Amino acid sequence: MELINMDISRREIRRYLGYGRKEADESVSFLIEECVGELLKAASPKSFYREYPLRLLEENRIDFTVFQTKSKNLTKNLKDCEMSILFAATLGTEVDVLLHRYTKLQMSKAVVMQAAATAMIEEYCDEINTAIKKEYEEHDLYLRPRFSPGYGDFPLECQKDITAALETGKRVGIHLTDSLLMTPSKSVTAVMGISKKPYRCEVKGCEACGKKDCAYRRN
Repeated sequence: MELINMDISRREIRRYLGYGRKEADESVSFLIEECVGELLKAASPKSFYREYPLRLLEENRIDFTVFQTKSKNLTKNLKDCEMSILFAATLGTEVDVLLHRYTKLQMSKAVVMQAAATAMIEEYCDEINTAIKKEYEEHDLYLRPRFSPGYGDFPLECQKDITAALETGKRVGIHLTDSLLMTPSKSVTAVMGISKKPYRCEVKGCEACGKKDCAYRRN
């Protein structure tokens, strides 16, 4: 699926920079606009997903058909779901080139570029997930919010299973390092439950995470 209406939230960029709800000064605001403009030119967003039968087992174990894991947080997220979507998205390699360039040339801009790119990949995922959600609701099926490995007690090691099942290297160009980092770096994998019950939950990552003292938490 291609980019539809990318509108990167400046508020989210400031949050990733540690400003919370505060406004940035003029120089930082200028850098933010520069970074957004360059990212929109450099990014080549891609996404891919597949649907699998889902079984919620005893003791918070979850069977996604192509892999199993154990997570209390994710079990709660997937309540009443009988199917699931495995999802992957990326901004592409040129964004990494841009990030690397400014790390060498201008560290202050590199920091802002990192925040803007993070906000951009999240916005892209939200946009694609909204389109998928609309498609499923036409068939009276309802999606739960995406939940990524590393959130709560959902093991980061599940990145291996998701990328393998989706063949992300071939489909969208996402590869996994031995330390479970994704390349390109601005990439996301996630699962989304599918339910026949019309329970719409719009909670995003921050609100679902148990780390209440995080400096970057969305209020």
